[in-house]
Amino acid sequence: MSTVAPTEQDVLAAAAKIVKAFGTTNTEEYFSLFAPEASFIFHPEASRLDDRASYEKLWDSWLSDGWQVTGCQSTEQLVHVFVGGAVFSHTVATQTRTGNDPENYTTDSYVERETIVFRHETDGSLIAIHEHLSTVPETAPAEATGENA
Repeated sequence: MSTVAPTEQDVLAAAAKIVKAFGTTNTEEYFSLFAPEASFIFHPEASRLDDRASYEKLWDSWLSDGWQVTGCQSTEQLVHVFVGGAVFSHTVATQTRTGNDPENYTTDSYVERETIVFRHETDGSLIAIHEHLSTVPETAPAEATGENA
């Protein structure tokens, strides 16, 4: 772990890579941006995923159902840097498609809040070590949900 704080720009760039890889269902790129020991908390899942391999297994099950992310937009970004890492949070709007039959795809879209904790490596790179996804309360202001007023 680095003994210096990353820059806000470095954190935003690292988060943008994650959003881009997720938004294009680029499995290899997406998981390369998380440390093997990274943990994940996703509100729809019954339990915490204690490592990247657990999430990869879940991801593979989604893919086998024909799941694919067709779009992902990040707004309301906030960065907190500290010696050795950073916390990135944002509101994320995601569009997905599920199904193995192109004539019967199911589409879905949702807006969630996400926090990603990064570790600043000694080579200056950032790697995600924790991701937490939560719902956006229905009473949230329109700008926090990605909706236009």
